Amino acid sequence: MSITAATPLAVAKPRRRARSSRQWQGLLYIAPAIVLVKIFFVIPVLFTVWMSFHNWPLLGEPSWIGLGNYTRMFSDTRFSAALSFTAYYTLIATIAIFALAFPLALFVQNERRGVSAYRTIFFMPVVVGLATASLLWVWLANVDSGLFSPILRMFGVTGRSANLLATFNNAFATIIVMVVWKIVGFTMIILLTGLQSIPGDLTEAARIDGASRWQRFRFLTLPLMRRTLALALILSVTGSVLAFDQFYIMTSGGPQNRMISVVYYIFNQSFVSFQLGYGSALSIVLLGILVALSIVQLWLLRVGDDK
Repeated sequence: MSITAATPLAVAKPRRRARSSRQWQGLLYIAPAIVLVKIFFVIPVLFTVWMSFHNWPLLGEPSWIGLGNYTRMFSDTRFSAALSFTAYYTLIATIAIFALAFPLALFVQNERRGVSAYRTIFFMPVVVGLATASLLWVWLANVDSGLFSPILRMFGVTGRSANLLATFNNAFATIIVMVVWKIVGFTMIILLTGLQSIPGDLTEAARIDGASRWQRFRFLTLPLMRRTLALALILSVTGSVLAFDQFYIMTSGGPQNRMISVVYYIFNQSFVSFQLGYGSALSIVLLGILVALSIVQLWLLRVGDDK
């Protein structure tokens, strides 16, 4: 009686078939998501690109103008002003959010009595929609019926009723405070996740070796939180670049049209001036900015991986 040993090729074929079957099953599971992405992202983006090469009025036939909408941006001073204001707002908002979110994350990091309540309280504004929060703060800042003006008078900050949305500096400061109040809890949770992922043994070993609290934070906590910080930073910057609701609802771009963000300007060009082709070109440029930010995110996440 002879026994024939299975050849490597005979063994490899069933394995390849099983692997191929698993791949097709995985593809089947993600097929609905692929279809949705194509319908609601890929096709609209391609159509927007096509529109950006046309003079596309709301009524009438569109006409091909090639790169005319893109070259127009270089001489559009209002678009340059919107870019500058968006960059300024992004810088101030991001610094303010991180300046408060990191101390809050450190405060609620360790388990102790009442820490769950603190986490809930700090996170609660996140569940409020940005448009709703903007409307709420419009009421709070109202010179007649709001709460902020009487409080400022009570503490002697102002001698009379103050309209916090009447001047650029006051309106900008009010919007920054509102955005920090709305977003800081979300950033805090992200940073808290990074803090809790640091092994306690490392922190304890550094403390036993004589490292001060600042040294542990500078040389241990920050390096180990590099990816978390990069993720929180990119989310904050991206959200600030796409800011629209707070400027549209709270100030309508004023005072003196000095608070018009890039998205607000795209909205005006597309749905107020009905220059849909130019608005599409602006949208594609904004998409390019966001793609560049995503590339920066990937770079920040990979820096130091080879070390």
